[in-house]
Amino acid sequence: MPSELILASKSPRRSALLRQAGLSFKVIPSHIDEALVPRAQTSPAEYVLKLAEAKAGDVSKKHPDCWVIGADTIVLLENDILGKPRSKNEARRMLMRLSGKTHQVLTGYAISHGAGGRLFSETVTTLVHFKELAEKEIEWYIHTTEPYDKAGGYAIQELGTFLVKRISGSYTNVVGLPVCEVIDFFYREGLIEFGSGPNGPFKGA
Repeated sequence: MPSELILASKSPRRSALLRQAGLSFKVIPSHIDEALVPRAQTSPAEYVLKLAEAKAGDVSKKHPDCWVIGADTIVLLENDILGKPRSKNEARRMLMRLSGKTHQVLTGYAISHGAGGRLFSETVTTLVHFKELAEKEIEWYIHTTEPYDKAGGYAIQELGTFLVKRISGSYTNVVGLPVCEVIDFFYREGLIEFGSGPNGPFKGA
């Protein structure tokens, strides 16, 4: 019986990206304590990669016969990691810092198959350049519900699209998962077949 595919994330954005790519999968979020993944003396790229590996590994232990995707995304500005704002004041400060500047969005992703002893992971980086934001634009945006569950305080695929002047790199990486790289891995491994019918290309192993 072919292996199933699991997304170890409750992010609706990552689920939407995989569905858009035609993949069939289950959502089983990881419940790791992210505080146990050390950030000190680790580069942002390594940190986000370790988080993704920990998430994939956590779910893979419980479902060893399945392929599991884990991911984590951070926004990096001038070597500072910008997390999810917890208040309007924090969101305002983040957007003021991002205004008119180029920042990095790093997504670490890991693909694991416990029974097969497989783990592939990498970090993908996209450069995002914000327009110069007027005070009224920032005030309007922080009074929506959008900034508060998003790293960096914005969503490029939703209302926050007006903030972004240009990007260099993967768009889906900014949303939360570098879909091109994920599909390339499954294709190299013979885990997907294009033209395989209405059930989607993922066929397992």
